[in-house]
Amino acid sequence: MLRQFKLPDVGEGLTEGEILQWLVAVGDTVTVNQPLCEVETAKAAVELPSPYAGTVTALLHEAGDTVDVGAPIITIDTGGEGAPGPAGSAAGDGEEVAAGLIGGAAPGGRTAVLVGYGPRNTEARRRPRRAVATAPAPLPGADHSRAADVPDHPPLLATAPDMTAKPVRHGGLEVGRQAEAHAASADAAPSRAAEVGRRRPRPLAKPPVRKLAKDLGVDLAGLTGSGDGGVITRADVQQAAAGPASAPPGATNVAIMAGEQRIPVKGVRKHTAAAMVASAFTAPHVTEFLTVDVTRMVKLRGRLAARPEFAGVKVSPLLFVAKALLLAAGRHPMVNSSWDEAAQEIVVHGQVNLGIAAATPRGLVVPNVKDAGRLSLAELAGALTQLTETARAGRTAPEDMIGGTITITNVGVFGVDTGTPILNPGESAILAFGAIRAMPWVHKGRVRPRQVTQLALSFDHRVIDGELGSRFLADVGALLSDPGTALAF
Repeated sequence: MLRQFKLPDVGEGLTEGEILQWLVAVGDTVTVNQPLCEVETAKAAVELPSPYAGTVTALLHEAGDTVDVGAPIITIDTGGEGAPGPAGSAAGDGEEVAAGLIGGAAPGGRTAVLVGYGPRNTEARRRPRRAVATAPAPLPGADHSRAADVPDHPPLLATAPDMTAKPVRHGGLEVGRQAEAHAASADAAPSRAAEVGRRRPRPLAKPPVRKLAKDLGVDLAGLTGSGDGGVITRADVQQAAAGPASAPPGATNVAIMAGEQRIPVKGVRKHTAAAMVASAFTAPHVTEFLTVDVTRMVKLRGRLAARPEFAGVKVSPLLFVAKALLLAAGRHPMVNSSWDEAAQEIVVHGQVNLGIAAATPRGLVVPNVKDAGRLSLAELAGALTQLTETARAGRTAPEDMIGGTITITNVGVFGVDTGTPILNPGESAILAFGAIRAMPWVHKGRVRPRQVTQLALSFDHRVIDGELGSRFLADVGALLSDPGTALAF
């Protein structure tokens, strides 16, 4: 019994997702909840677990394809042992989807989403390639390549060229995309099945290698892989691009400006661009700056890092900025609010969901720590460490990306002193934290070298007026300058 799994809405109201890589291949046996593929949406990259147990018969889209929510992406033969369909329903066109399973109908007319984010319980292995002469005709949309191999390096932005390998150019020219090879012979039989049977097999290569070949204009079909089992490696592609034999008859060389690249905007980067434009041109931004002597904070950081409560977590300057912001927000609750355009009301939130802007290979994301104000300093340190590590690994869960109420962006980790941050949509304030530098500072009547940083607070002037923004920023600065001030809050 063939069942098709449709791309579910893995977030709130998402309309499409990009298949980053397949974790199974045609012919693999899968179990319920085994990850099938990795998909990037506008908010995060997630693994989609299988709602069925059976054998994969077709991959309906290739890695790199953008698929609409609700479109079938894989066909699984359950052998009649799959999950039963809803009562009274009949399958049509070879498709059955059980209610409550991923991609199936859910209460309220929505599409059921993920069933979990657990680790893989099986490891998919590459099947030996069948001989071309005996290989059966592939099913429509089937992908016989092995897309589940782990890349040689952390995944780069799925919408950008692989930045670890630069295009090779000859005399200002870059090898263009290869013309599609046609292997039909003059005495080919008219039968479509016979034509499919003679079609050469798809070259074996990992998704990053396929992307590199596409960027360099190298036809993988003309390469012989040097890896295990004939797998084409990055070195094979780079060697083909560098050599004169890489361009078969019919290939074109396209003259372009040196270094020019075109990067499709999709996924997280597309969502971020749209959100920033909407925020910048909707909320009237005001930014205030404050320079702070944080020498005492730096000394306290060293003492706390040696305490057993903080073993295994990072005691960073960001931790103290986060704690100072939470304490100041408790004193000025209007800062932790949002503007409801439809109702023309200001919504003051009952808890602080603290967002931390994190730069990832796929773009900027802002996951948040739910109800961060209830956490102790050690608990907050652990939460921030886990949040940033998960974000940089591209494994942030969709629920961690929604519901933020106020954000910190740490530009200091890049050596930047300050900036004018743009509000995260739906929030009324964002604090930029700059680099800590040794600078001359008047301390106790004398100019001395002190540890100094700069804070920049952007806020929505419809919600926060100049006085409230100034008092809030001053309180954050006072807590960082003298952490003992926290006892008075």
